[in-house]
Amino acid sequence: MASITIRRLDDGVKARLRVRAAQHGRSMEEEAREILRDALVERPSRRRNLAEAIRRRIEPLGGVELRLPTREAVRRAPKLAK
Repeated sequence: MASITIRRLDDGVKARLRVRAAQHGRSMEEEAREILRDALVERPSRRRNLAEAIRRRIEPLGGVELRLPTREAVRRAPKLAK
């Protein structure tokens, strides 16, 4: 087993770690190991889709109706004299 030393740890962080460890009935050292273990678990990454995220955000509000202009035919490129 490896061990590490964490220097210059903020007093507030150490106090919160102590409280959290007590709440879980563990030592501060075991609590820190559990936090690291949980933080470093590789979870399958989900592909982020901006359109889907927007849709999920707007859908509960009833959605949005957009009027799209009709499309026109593409103009021909101008002929340039040499």
